[in-house]
Amino acid sequence: MYGHLTWEWKKGIRSYLHPMVFASLFKILALLGLDTPWFMAKTPRLLQALFSSVGDLYLYKLSYVLFDCSVAKWALFSQLTNWFMFFCFNRTLSNSLETVLTLMGLYYWPSMRESPGKMPPVSRKWGLVIAALACAIRPTSAIIWVYVGLLELLLTHDRMKFIFLEVVPIGALVLGLSCLLDYMMYGSWILVPLNFLKFNFLSSGGDYYGTHKWHWYFSQGFTIMIFTFLPFSLAGSIKSERWKLSGLIAWVLVLYSILGHKEFRFVLPVLPIALILSGYALAMMARLGSPDVNRKASSNNLTKWPPKLRFAVIFLLATNIPMALYMSLVHQRGTEDVMIYLSKEAHNEKVKSILFLMPCHATPYYSTLHRHLPMRFLDCSPSEEKGILDESDRFMMDPVSFTSELAKTWSRPSHVVLFDSEERVLKDLLISYSFREIKRFFHAHFKVDRDLQASVVVYAYTD
Repeated sequence: MYGHLTWEWKKGIRSYLHPMVFASLFKILALLGLDTPWFMAKTPRLLQALFSSVGDLYLYKLSYVLFDCSVAKWALFSQLTNWFMFFCFNRTLSNSLETVLTLMGLYYWPSMRESPGKMPPVSRKWGLVIAALACAIRPTSAIIWVYVGLLELLLTHDRMKFIFLEVVPIGALVLGLSCLLDYMMYGSWILVPLNFLKFNFLSSGGDYYGTHKWHWYFSQGFTIMIFTFLPFSLAGSIKSERWKLSGLIAWVLVLYSILGHKEFRFVLPVLPIALILSGYALAMMARLGSPDVNRKASSNNLTKWPPKLRFAVIFLLATNIPMALYMSLVHQRGTEDVMIYLSKEAHNEKVKSILFLMPCHATPYYSTLHRHLPMRFLDCSPSEEKGILDESDRFMMDPVSFTSELAKTWSRPSHVVLFDSEERVLKDLLISYSFREIKRFFHAHFKVDRDLQASVVVYAYTD
């Protein structure tokens, strides 16, 4: 057995439910004799792509029941062409699966429909099961389902039945099964949602990894995610008058804005909701520009689209497709390319051990290498005492001093991996310890949150 468990698992703030999905996949690959580095790196992405396709299907179905077929088609167009959905939805993040479950759950919740009474009673139970699974995978998903649940409580006529015969038993069953799984994996009873709440909300532990201004999601985060679909989404929100959907987006953005630590992926589950509203605006443009008798034909014929709609489609494609391709295929690819290279070198017995002198979790690590080799990266676990810098921060402040101290106690690695921004100041030191550069990989054209990390450099020990 080999690998690396991050500090979250030691503190018990992560459930094993989401990793178990991919662990099961790895077990199947092992039984089939296909657990090679290539399959181990690619199949999780293919599985997540399958989950994402289910999310696309339910986005279409949700748009269809909320509006009509035309809106559903344009909502799916918006989902498939939005650059951030293209970039993030197929990644094996818990937020990606949470987004799929959110779309599925909203489809089954009566309170999200215009006529809740027309839905079969079992539909709400399915919505509750899916909502409970989403919360088990990511406890912060409760922010979404509290909103939906309160709507249901206001609109339903059988409130006692809803609370005591549906919410309580279904929630308790899913929570109990999740806790049982975590007990089997942790070796003791761990209530992950409670630990997660204590760390991220009561103690603001997430702030250790950086904070943003309260308005960040509105001024930058969500605005960048939805990108050029923003005006269409706003128009769709106003014209459709579906305030339940608009309210859900606002509710999530406001509550996440209260937290100091913010990331794009945290609000991914409501991005498809905003794109549904964008689909409504595009569908209205198609209808307003076409005579009633030709509506059906015009929706299927590009040449009969009204000029404004043609311009909108070209504008959205021209702004999102290049962004999607660049961010997915070019930007910050060096950390993955270097692990693919090292995996091949390790297979040829040319790698004995690796030291990563770069900010923590910068590479895919064992998931791409898939070989039992000693590897070490700089630790960035939150300190119990405020003001204590972790290894990653201390290295970034003074790479030479940190590496010199580390070299006094290290078991000399066969390979050292670092960004070129730090290599410039560490080059002489590495050469003095008999390391030489053997490979360099492109990483990025522009800086993100640190100095420009243009390339990833590999040094090898020469005896």
